Amino acid sequence: MTSTTLKPPKSLLRKVGKAIADYGMIRDGDRILLGVSGGKDSLSLLHILKYLQGYAPVRFDLAVLTVDPQVPGFNPEPLTTYYDLLGVPWHYERQPILDQAKAHMDGDSFCAYCSRMKRGIMYRLCRERGYGVLALAQHLDDLAESLLLSLFHGGQFRTMKAHYLNDAGDVRIIRPLAYCRERQTADFAQKADLPVVADSCPACFSAPTRREHMKALLAREEGNHPPLFTNILHAIRPILTEGIADATARAQD
Repeated sequence: MTSTTLKPPKSLLRKVGKAIADYGMIRDGDRILLGVSGGKDSLSLLHILKYLQGYAPVRFDLAVLTVDPQVPGFNPEPLTTYYDLLGVPWHYERQPILDQAKAHMDGDSFCAYCSRMKRGIMYRLCRERGYGVLALAQHLDDLAESLLLSLFHGGQFRTMKAHYLNDAGDVRIIRPLAYCRERQTADFAQKADLPVVADSCPACFSAPTRREHMKALLAREEGNHPPLFTNILHAIRPILTEGIADATARAQD
């Protein structure tokens, strides 16, 4: 069985299905654009959503967008052939984000600048092509790391939301992997032999980042206290649900 036909494991499907149901992420008739960097998480989510498309009680369209930041050593273009094998409509955008960052970045990290630029491209494409939902592949580990970064460096109890509307109110953002662990997507990507693009953000590997410090801290603490991520998820649930009612009401207007 090839990676284009391999069924995602039940453990991942259950958690993604529960997150989608808990936060009302996918509705009948939705046109979803999935951001795929070429990393294990976004490729895993692509397969999960592609599988659910055939079995979910609601009908939805699915397409993918890969943004090439034109960073030396990173070439996601071969993914387009893989998207064709999967039978998924795809969009491919090139933008010299690293060069732009060197010219325009002021007091920010490259990762933050790159994230903002990519998000702008995603929103633009959603508007141009009529996608009302943008799916992103951050998982529970990402949410926990963002929580600690916000607490330690921002003095706020915040993290990424599971489902919300963008500031312009015209695109819903969903994170179906919100309940999943990084090790689950890594295991699936390896067993399914997904075409992961190595070093999907090579500019960020030149020096340890704050996020890497938080990842290491969480790993140490989980070793001493295995229920750590379950407890973190319980604590951040009120944050993940903030704005859901507004998103629902505004999307139905």
